[in-house]
Amino acid sequence: MCYNLIVMNYEQSMKDKFKALRDKKDVLILSIESSCDETSVAIVKNGREVLANIIATQIEIHRRFGGVVPEVASRNHITAISNIFEEALTEAKITKNDIDAIAVTYGAGLIGALLVGVNFAKALAYSLDIPLIAVSHVHGHISANYISHQALKPPFVCLMVSGGHTALLQVDDYNSFKLLGTTVDDAVGEAFDKVARVLELPYPGGPEIDKLAKSGQNNIKFTISNSLKDSLNFSFSGVKTGVVNLVHNLKQKGEQINKADIACSFQESVTDELCEKATRAIKQAGINKLVIAGGVGANSCLNAKMRKFAQENNFEVFSPVLKYCTDNAAMIGSAGYYMLKDGIGLADLTLSAKPNVSL
Repeated sequence: MCYNLIVMNYEQSMKDKFKALRDKKDVLILSIESSCDETSVAIVKNGREVLANIIATQIEIHRRFGGVVPEVASRNHITAISNIFEEALTEAKITKNDIDAIAVTYGAGLIGALLVGVNFAKALAYSLDIPLIAVSHVHGHISANYISHQALKPPFVCLMVSGGHTALLQVDDYNSFKLLGTTVDDAVGEAFDKVARVLELPYPGGPEIDKLAKSGQNNIKFTISNSLKDSLNFSFSGVKTGVVNLVHNLKQKGEQINKADIACSFQESVTDELCEKATRAIKQAGINKLVIAGGVGANSCLNAKMRKFAQENNFEVFSPVLKYCTDNAAMIGSAGYYMLKDGIGLADLTLSAKPNVSL
C-alpha cells in the first residue's frame, strides 16, 4: 500500500473515532512532550487526573555546555522516548490498548527535538489505530493549571512566562485565547538565562538567579523600557543589557562584582514589570482570576509578589505546582483532552514539527 493511501485511509477512519470520543465518559490520553531538553510521556484521564507523568531530563548533560545544544538534545530524546513510554504504561497500570488517543507537542520548540516526539506519536497512533491530537506547547503550559487546580475553569487572564514566550492572554474558554500583550524582544525566561550566563551561574539559569537573589539586596537600578508603559507589551532586552554592561564595567575597573545584589535587583525589576502589567490586564479584562503559566512560574519572587498584588487589587492567582511548571507531558494531555472535547486538533500522518506557533 502506497504512503499516500495509508495517510488517506488513516485520516478517514480517525474522523469517526475522534467524534465518538467526545461523548465517551472516561478518556485516557497518552501525551508526549519533547520540545526542548525534557523527554516526557504521560497518561492523563479526563484532562485532570494524571495516572503517570514520566520525565527524562537532560539538565546534567547540557550543563557542561552552559545551555541546550539542539543536536545533543535530539539524540537523547531518541534514546529515552521508548523506555519512558513503557515506564508510563507501567506506572499508570494500563496497556497500550487502553489508550483512547495520543496528544503530542508539535511546536514551538527545537525542530529536531520536536520531530522525535511527533514521529514517535504518529507511529504509535497508526499502530494502535487511534486519533492523534496536535497540541501547542503554549496551550499545554496554560493547561498545567487544570491539573494543579481541579476546580479551575475559564475565563481568566493568563500570564505566560517561559524561555520562549512572555505574553498576557485572555482565556475565554479552554480553547479560546485572545492576545493582550507580548514581548517585543526577549522572553523573560531568555533574559533570566542570559543574565545567569553573564554572572557565570550554572545552567539552567532561572532557578540559580532565584536562589542567589535571596541573599542579595535590591540596591541597583535596572530600568525597564518606558516606550511600552502605556501598552501590555513587554521588553526585557534593556534590563538584560544593563546587567551585561554593569558586569563588564566592573570587570574592566577590577572592582568586586556582587552577584547576589545584581541577581536580586534584576529579578525585582523584571517581576515588578510582570506583576504591574498582569494586574492592569486583569482590570482591563474585567476578570478576577489570573493564571501563571510557563517555567518562570516556578520563580518564588514572582509568585510571592503576584499574590501581594492580587490581595491589594482583589483578584485570585493560580499557578501550577512546581513539577508542572516546567516542560512535561501531563500538561499536553490535559490540553489534548479539552481540544478533543471541542472537536479540534485532530491530526493525520502528515503532521510535522514547527519551531514557532501562534500564541
